[in-house]
Amino acid sequence: MDTLIKALQVILALSLLIFIHELGHFMWAKIFHIRVDKFYLFFDIGGKRIARWRWGGTEFGIGWLPLGGYCKISGMVDESMDLEQMKSDPQPWEYRSHPAWQRLFVTAGGVLNNFIFAIICYIGIMAVWGQSYIANQGTKVFASDLAYEMGFRTGDEILSLDDYVPENFAALQADIARRNVHKATVLRGSDTLDIYIDQAMISEVLNAPLLFDIALPFVIDSVAADGPNAASGLLHGDRVVAFGGKDVEFLQDAREVLEGLRGASIDAEVVRGADTLAVPVVVDTAGRIGVYMVMPNIKKQEYSVLTAIPAGIKLTGDTIRGYLQDLRLLATPSTGAYKSVGSFIAIGQVFPAIWDWFKFINIIALLSIMLGVMNLIPIPGLDGGHIVFTLFEMITGRKPGEKFLVIAQMIGMILLIGLMVLAFGNDIGRLIH
Repeated sequence: MDTLIKALQVILALSLLIFIHELGHFMWAKIFHIRVDKFYLFFDIGGKRIARWRWGGTEFGIGWLPLGGYCKISGMVDESMDLEQMKSDPQPWEYRSHPAWQRLFVTAGGVLNNFIFAIICYIGIMAVWGQSYIANQGTKVFASDLAYEMGFRTGDEILSLDDYVPENFAALQADIARRNVHKATVLRGSDTLDIYIDQAMISEVLNAPLLFDIALPFVIDSVAADGPNAASGLLHGDRVVAFGGKDVEFLQDAREVLEGLRGASIDAEVVRGADTLAVPVVVDTAGRIGVYMVMPNIKKQEYSVLTAIPAGIKLTGDTIRGYLQDLRLLATPSTGAYKSVGSFIAIGQVFPAIWDWFKFINIIALLSIMLGVMNLIPIPGLDGGHIVFTLFEMITGRKPGEKFLVIAQMIGMILLIGLMVLAFGNDIGRLIH
């Protein structure tokens, strides 16, 4: 059932984003009276399709290969590689017959739609749920093995990364990789230390599942009324520092200790104000004591519909900048970022196993930005390639020849196929390992 829910979310998200992207090309072509021959969700390779219908001179359809979609614009050298139409004289309704500035809007329409859709999603998120994150200030890290090797220690509070003062604890790992950080300043106990980041380890940072967890002290918020320790005497604000004589400074320590004490009755060493007490507790067979813990320092900002608009635009801009930094890392082989490239298999793993509108809208907003930014890469075959050629024409007054465009398109398709092979290869490798 979990797999089915994930699969449905992937299909819905990709179908929606592909439709929105291709609709951008379609809308601008129609605005400038350029004929659109075909509008397809998914590819109809070999002329095979699930559905087809005609409306307004355009063939609409759903293909059988769910790896994208396309909008075939009359008189344009595109991924369809339909060169027959280019042999005849240009017609008034064709793409090639229109001025460069109009063609620029047609080629950039898909990317514009992706960014606008992301803005709408983020505005909705801000208006309905607001924005919340774990504040980095005052939050200590629980160092993974990789973080320990880099020089971090459990209990460190990260004050700055070079000259940047991070606000969001959850973004620390991405910040270290994206910002090409060379020095992290941390508070360790009462001392302030500098940790110099070995750039050779950035590849491992990018591919590590979790560099830092929250070092959460075992401070009790409340005791479950139906739990094994409802009458134990544990109170709100109690900090447990040991179970059965074994020290537990943080939640992660407690999990390991309690796992080994399943089903036992033990003493918990509790700090309450200035006193240290021994409180008898029962550990259930799952290794839990039935308490709720004090949550970390979560900051939340609520927005009205009006204030959500600039907040949504800002979040979209920040996300675009972050993804551009990711692409910079991807273009640097020494970082190993290419190992994180994935196909729709990797996308499917991002979605939760239960339906959650907040997470779903967040994910499709991010995917929309990723689709928009990826299409801006100046590779023939992507929108970015067409945009570059059109801008070249607008600046120089010289239009690239059709033979050049055909060759460039073929090279671009080869590069894109290579990228797809890399993505599927990475996904298969992750599944195997």
